[in-house]
Amino acid sequence: MPEQPETKEKKSLSLNVVSSKKHRGFGAGSIDLSDVACVMIDEGVAYIDVGIMHAKSKVERGIKFTPNKEDTPNGRPCWIVWVAVDRNEEGSYYAGVTSCEMLVDTEAKRGWKILADHVNRLDYAIKRRYMLDNLGETEKAALRKLLIEHNADWWDRSPEELKEALQ
Repeated sequence: MPEQPETKEKKSLSLNVVSSKKHRGFGAGSIDLSDVACVMIDEGVAYIDVGIMHAKSKVERGIKFTPNKEDTPNGRPCWIVWVAVDRNEEGSYYAGVTSCEMLVDTEAKRGWKILADHVNRLDYAIKRRYMLDNLGETEKAALRKLLIEHNADWWDRSPEELKEALQ
C-alpha cells in the first residue's frame, strides 16, 4: 500500500493570544487571557498583533517609552485595542473592547504611553466593558471593519452598545 503524503493542518487566524490548554500549576486561578486579542490601529489601519500583549508589537519594538507626553513631540498616535470574546447560547461574540492611546516616533525611537492605563483597560475588556471614547472616526471605522471581516457572525451577535460605540 503506497504511503499517503503527510498533510499539514492549516491553522486559522484566531483571536486567541494564549493557549486555551487547562493547567493547574503555578498561576492557576489567575486572569485567563485565552479569549483576549490584541489589535493595533496605526495610521488608520487596524490589524491583529499578538506581540502587543508583551509590548513587543511591530510598532513598539525598539521604542523607548516614557510616561511624559512632551518627550514625544513628533509622535504619531497609535491605539492598542483589547478585544475579549465570549460565548452565549447563540455563539461567540465581541464581549469587551477597550482602546488605549500611545504616541510613537519611529525615527527618534521614542514613545509615550501610560502602562497603568493599558493594564486597566485590558482588565475592563476582560470584565466585558466597552471603552472606545478616545478613538477618532477613522480609527472607529478601521476597528469596525476588522471586527466584521474577522468574524461577521461574532459582530452580528455583539451587543448594540459596541456597534453604537463604533458608529
